[in-house]
Amino acid sequence: MKARILPAAACGVVAAALGTATAHLVAALVSPQASPVLAVGSQVIDLTPTPVKEWAVSTFGTADKPILIGSVAVVTLLLAAVAGILRLRSRAAATTMILALTALAGAAAVLRPSTGSFAWLPALTAAVIAVITLELLAARPGLLRPDGHARPGHPSRRGLIALGGAGLGAAALGAGGQALIARRAPLVLELPTVPEPLPALAKGVDLGKKGIPPFITPNEQFYRIDTALVVPRVEAGDWSLTIDGDVPTKITLDMDQLLDLPMVERDITLNCVSNEVGGSLIGTARWVGVPTRELFARAGLESDPGDPDLQVLSTSTDGMTISTPLSALLDDRDALVAVGMNGSALPQDHGFPARLVTPGLYGFVGATKWLTRMTVTTYDAQPAYWTDRDWATHGTVKTQARIDTPSPSAGIEAGRTVIGGVAWAQGRGIDRVEVRLDDGPWRRATLGTEANVDCWRQWFLPWEATAGRHEITVRATDGDGSVQTTKTASPFPSGASGLHSIAVDVG
Repeated sequence: MKARILPAAACGVVAAALGTATAHLVAALVSPQASPVLAVGSQVIDLTPTPVKEWAVSTFGTADKPILIGSVAVVTLLLAAVAGILRLRSRAAATTMILALTALAGAAAVLRPSTGSFAWLPALTAAVIAVITLELLAARPGLLRPDGHARPGHPSRRGLIALGGAGLGAAALGAGGQALIARRAPLVLELPTVPEPLPALAKGVDLGKKGIPPFITPNEQFYRIDTALVVPRVEAGDWSLTIDGDVPTKITLDMDQLLDLPMVERDITLNCVSNEVGGSLIGTARWVGVPTRELFARAGLESDPGDPDLQVLSTSTDGMTISTPLSALLDDRDALVAVGMNGSALPQDHGFPARLVTPGLYGFVGATKWLTRMTVTTYDAQPAYWTDRDWATHGTVKTQARIDTPSPSAGIEAGRTVIGGVAWAQGRGIDRVEVRLDDGPWRRATLGTEANVDCWRQWFLPWEATAGRHEITVRATDGDGSVQTTKTASPFPSGASGLHSIAVDVG
């Protein structure tokens, strides 16, 4: 028996892999979100405690999703190995374990809001294929049964060929399913002409200093943090936006009706509440969209009722909910239902065909992607995804400054160089940035031209670098005259704070 444990475990792993890969191919045809690993991964995200999520984002950044999917796959295969070992003693026990695993995956898929009416089909496929494969492998001479040519516990050549063939089949089917998902026709939306387009950036907004990121973040470099393991796919012709709840008139707009409304173009910086001090989960884009106050006016809500308990619960097509203070969508800031980003339609990763963009608020309370509904209600009546997990309700962006150059990971030559980076305080603007070298005095940096108070601002300071190890610290003062706090705070529950400091070795 002991000699057969390893081959039995291998049979269980290969059977589960083939079943999961076939299910992934089926999911690509009916609903990618219903793929067993992805469905279970999405449920894991929802059930994971907030501190663990924050650790994952701070540790892995935008690689958190592939790592999660890989972890779910590894755990699944380990359990499948156990099922294979059980098959040595009991067919019923092994079959029961496989059915239990696939039933959990099926339930996870069915519970997702956007998986469709055939969400159960991939999991059923996985169950059937995995059970049949395990039985075929178990019955194959040379694996779990002796074939007269190999020692017990040492699979024969024929057995290894069968095992390898099933494994290759799993790889091919999984790759085929992924290819189907990736090769779907691109989503298309023709943006309307903006009546008053923004001019080119004023001279000095982008300083052009090496090491400082460009003022406008290219779409492909814009950070992406959300809970979607599979990016929602919504055709513009199938999309609609409903505004309901505590409004005089419920309205629903399709994409053509939204595009017929007067569009505006605005430069706005967005940043994630999970951004650590000095982190990269921030970017600036030129957005095209309809001001939210104009949309609410069409629903009969033309002014802020003044009730701090009122929120707008916005819902994504994948069921994600975000709560935004109603006042932030009705005041004179340029909150938008955006359809364009940097001169083109929104990329699918960033909310195609429409998303919410709210200046001055972190994304978790003001930047719903794949937007489809906006409900005026109270915080108590309908808590959103993040408020249910004890995050802050308002999420005002804190004043921050970041050092982008020099890089702490690479030494620099002694002599004249530049210290530089970006600073932000959306809604208030940046009035001053100061840099401290080691224990010296604070020195005022040169600021780039301000585009508007809702955007980050570049800064730099010339430096005669001397040999040795130096500590560089930066702080910002916002347009209200408030100096960035030195108090260190983690991102949870309302955004990180503290001064960004790096150590640099000068040769």
